[in-house]
Amino acid sequence: MKIISILFLAFIFAPIGKAQDSNSHPVSGGSWELGVFSGGGLGLGKSDNTQFMYAGGRVGRIFGHDHLSGWFRGNFEWAFDVMPFYTVFPPASAVYGGSFKPAIWQWNFTSHKKIIPYVAAAGGIVFSTNDIPPGNTSPVNFTSQLVTGAHVFVKPGHAFFFEDAIGHLSSASLGRHNPGYNGLIEFTVGYSWFRGRK
Repeated sequence: MKIISILFLAFIFAPIGKAQDSNSHPVSGGSWELGVFSGGGLGLGKSDNTQFMYAGGRVGRIFGHDHLSGWFRGNFEWAFDVMPFYTVFPPASAVYGGSFKPAIWQWNFTSHKKIIPYVAAAGGIVFSTNDIPPGNTSPVNFTSQLVTGAHVFVKPGHAFFFEDAIGHLSSASLGRHNPGYNGLIEFTVGYSWFRGRK
């Protein structure tokens, strides 16, 4: 009777294990992403004389299983960035500060195992030592971004990531004037560790 029970359980669970192995990839539901990064950018249009530099860390949580099929197959990740170094170079002199980005809503395209592209919408806040843009504006500004990028895995659970973003920065009228930066393009390079689900 024990042998029949063992064979029955093996028959039931073997296909499930095989399916999990065939669908497994480095960016799986239930795992965490920990990363470090640095990058920079520049303004567009009327802000083309402005540059940005930043560096910090990232924490992300991947929720649920993969959805959709083909090239669109993927999963959802909620991440946040902390940037203790965030510098803006207006025409006169550099303005130093930091940034916190608590909402990075990301879709990871997981149809490949070594290179996993993603798209994201992100929003955060920047605190600076002086008003940005220069003038009677505000040392507190808000950011919004559309992001595209990719994780390139160099070994299991370890990946470089590269991303670019088009964004906007303004004070939401916290200061007397709110010219903001209506067009920013940013480029980021980082390294991530994925932990949690085996």
